[in-house]
Amino acid sequence: MQGGLEGYDLIGDVHGCGATLGSLLERLGYHRRGGVYRHPRRKVIFLGDLIDRGPRIRLAVSIARRMVEEGEAHIVMGNHEYNALAYCHRAPDGLGREWLREHTPRHNRIIKETLEQYRDHPQEWEEALAWFLEIPLCLELDGLRVVHACWDQPLVDALRSEHPDGRIDEAFLAASVVPGTREFRILDRLTRGTHLPLPEGVEIQSGDGFTRRSFRAHFWARQPQTWGDVIFQPDNLPDDLERRELSAEERARLSYYGPEQPPLFIGHYWCEGVPALPAANVACLDYSAVKFGRLVAYRWSGEPRLDANHFVWIRVPREEEARPQPWEIDFD
Repeated sequence: MQGGLEGYDLIGDVHGCGATLGSLLERLGYHRRGGVYRHPRRKVIFLGDLIDRGPRIRLAVSIARRMVEEGEAHIVMGNHEYNALAYCHRAPDGLGREWLREHTPRHNRIIKETLEQYRDHPQEWEEALAWFLEIPLCLELDGLRVVHACWDQPLVDALRSEHPDGRIDEAFLAASVVPGTREFRILDRLTRGTHLPLPEGVEIQSGDGFTRRSFRAHFWARQPQTWGDVIFQPDNLPDDLERRELSAEERARLSYYGPEQPPLFIGHYWCEGVPALPAANVACLDYSAVKFGRLVAYRWSGEPRLDANHFVWIRVPREEEARPQPWEIDFD
């Protein structure tokens, strides 16, 4: 690492817990100067999903955006930033709908808190959307890799072949909502990971209030045999489905990230409990902050093998929404 940089502090899905984000940054030794959190020897990498669900979405976006713009942080796009872009961009002629992401009750519910908190600040929301479009889908720097949900090397290579910096444009965004396109495959895998469908008629009543007919699968099992070998979410599969054998088609859909690969940091999977490493070179930093879990960081200083002792976290207090923070950034 150059320029006296000691390392990176990678921070998982914030989901609008802006006050807790400020507290975590202070715990990590960052202090506000000129309205921006700074550290003399380290930088932050945000893993995406700054928005939706939480009580201080504008604050979370403002903290992260100012740090990125001032060179104090990097960020990768989460599926919620992508969802917001598609939800707020009109569809081109011929797609058969008004918006890239249809305004269904389910989609409306996901973005509801974000739109409400920006309702009286339309210019700020337009600026936030423009910034979201500048966020890369993945990062590779100084011996580490960062992506919101899944590092799939062939798809990363496909992205970089036309977008070397990992940033998409409006044409890519429009193509990404059409299943079967390369753009769809790239965005879906990198920001959402792999979902395996449940049997007909089987549903999961998820802890976040949604009914799901698929489950999230991870990508570091060398030769997985059963659904239980790859499931990666807090919701258990019903009955004995974890013992169900993976079909050849399901195995073909899975990505694989081997132990010889560089350290990889992901979010997305709303883990629970005390942060732990699912693999020696993989760290998931999403610990359900918005569900009063933990907002988690990993202090990486160049180590090729990750160490669970390098996790730093703050429990998200239930009173965050009600308690004003004297240090909150003035937006207007």
